[in-house]
Amino acid sequence: NKMHRSTEGLEQLEAQTNFTKRELQVLYRGFKNECPSGVVNEETFKQIYAQFFPHGDASMYAHYLFNAFDTAQNGSVKFEDFVMALSILLRGTVHEKLRWTFNLYDINKDGCINKEEMMDIVKAIYDMMGKYTYPVLKEDAPRQHVEVFFQKMDKNKDGVVTLDEFIESCQEVRTKL
Repeated sequence: NKMHRSTEGLEQLEAQTNFTKRELQVLYRGFKNECPSGVVNEETFKQIYAQFFPHGDASMYAHYLFNAFDTAQNGSVKFEDFVMALSILLRGTVHEKLRWTFNLYDINKDGCINKEEMMDIVKAIYDMMGKYTYPVLKEDAPRQHVEVFFQKMDKNKDGVVTLDEFIESCQEVRTKL
């Protein structure tokens, strides 16, 4: 039972993340409180998300998000996985955040995003937000959104969006805002 983290473990994480040792200790305490076993499975992930989105069905989005956190693809998220992702999402560079998001959308992890994958994620987000958030939306709204996004992102029109295309498109949007 490794109740308190080995110091070298934290030092290694401090070197790999954008968190201080103090912040890592606080995060670890919270993590251990929620998950005494030290690992989170997909079911736990879904329960956590269900609390945040009581009006919608967050299970599909939680599933995709879990897969993005589960970098080893072994069905469990350890403290290290959790902190690495959090570090990118909270304090990463724009490039790191976009790469992480790309990985979330790349459901089958083949290195590019096809229209179906984008559709699946967007639908999961709509489901999670619930009917109350978008009462006026038609059933086919997600598909129309995806069509427009995908056309813009797929620069060379080969039917898939690569990491470079994804980053380029997202940065174009930022400069226009």
